[in-house]
Amino acid sequence: MNNWVLGRAGEDLAETLISEKGYEILERGFRCPAGEIDIICTDGSTMHFVEVKTRSSRRCGLPEEAVDGRKQLHMRRAAVWYINAEHPKENRFSFDVVSVTCEHLKGVF
Repeated sequence: MNNWVLGRAGEDLAETLISEKGYEILERGFRCPAGEIDIICTDGSTMHFVEVKTRSSRRCGLPEEAVDGRKQLHMRRAAVWYINAEHPKENRFSFDVVSVTCEHLKGVF
């Protein structure tokens, strides 16, 4: 499975998880000149900007560890762009990470 397919599968799983928790998905794959945000959703009072990180193993660390300062800066800039363009009713914002590891653990027991 190539990285694009793995990433897309992780985003599909993340969207399902977020929806099952009762969040309303507003955007998926939001792109603007300032950057991109995988999922934008709301729980009614807070808008959530979600980065989805998917890995096929933990060999290179946990997926969430890849959300470094550079990625956070790009997400913040894209979020400001979105807020200025859409004027959401929510006045609280959260930056979230959904971490997905798709790993086959052989011979566990």
